[in-house]
Amino acid sequence: MPSKFPMPGNPVRGSKSGKPIMALFDLLGRSWALGVIWQLSNSTLTFREIQQRCEKVSPTVLNKRLKELTSSGLVERGDTGYQLTTTGSELFDLLQPFGAWSNSWAENLPVTDTTK
Repeated sequence: MPSKFPMPGNPVRGSKSGKPIMALFDLLGRSWALGVIWQLSNSTLTFREIQQRCEKVSPTVLNKRLKELTSSGLVERGDTGYQLTTTGSELFDLLQPFGAWSNSWAENLPVTDTTK
């Protein structure tokens, strides 16, 4: 039975061979995956708290994403809610600089007229 989430070694979006980096990009490219990781970077959160912080993501999508991230070893469910695993925290540490970079990038974009 094929995996329901991207796994290295299996075909994923962008890679028939399932290179680990492509499996990671496929997983992180799914709706709300990065948002969930970002929200869990500072604290353990309940399902409802994650949903509220992720701009009211639908329960169906959030449930699916949490299952994928848990099966991928990035998130775990503890007694008080969901939290990043050690591996998930390591991934967040690599992703965190993109937050500052993206703010700088946004500030330096040329101004465009969106009314046309």
